[in-house]
Amino acid sequence: MAAPLCGEIADIAGGGHAPPATESRDDTVLESIANRLVHILLATAAVIIFSLGFLVVADVFGRGLFNSPVKGTPEIVSMSIVIICFLLAAYAVQSGAMLRTDAVIGMFGRRGHDFADLLSALLGIVFFALIVWGSFEPTMHAWSSGEFEGEGALRVPVWPARIVVMAGAALVVAIYLAQAFAAALALLGFMSRRTDTPTDTHVV
Repeated sequence: MAAPLCGEIADIAGGGHAPPATESRDDTVLESIANRLVHILLATAAVIIFSLGFLVVADVFGRGLFNSPVKGTPEIVSMSIVIICFLLAAYAVQSGAMLRTDAVIGMFGRRGHDFADLLSALLGIVFFALIVWGSFEPTMHAWSSGEFEGEGALRVPVWPARIVVMAGAALVVAIYLAQAFAAALALLGFMSRRTDTPTDTHVV
């Protein structure tokens, strides 16, 4: 996972990034803000991944050489994995990197692609909106009660992970809303979003 993230960080540092695989349209102010936010989250996930690598190595060496593991490592790692997933979710959706195949959709031409994009976006909105709705009360409870993971010397608070899950899911909903709107306009013939031919078949 770290290698693709390193490539993305290098692209950001170089001042550019690959365009989304499914869309070709002029950037608006809101899209520019969303792109910047998504890539900030991507960079944050990369930093967390690298930091976890050092933490795990320190824990292994401490346990093996000094019989003194780093306290709280299991809790920190398990919670960080959840945080990383939702930090990367918005980028995966926006860049068109979600796993899919166009083998069947390609037989229906460009309108089939647009309809599939619209349906996919609507289902994504429902799914991630349910995550936001279901996460709200547990997040507020974790914040007010000081909920934590682990026992003993190090107790890891739960609320940061819950906030990232809820905020990350909310950002994905916003991206899916924009994609659904663009797909609906394309389906109705008000705009053209694709540069690839309708017969292209690929797996992203």
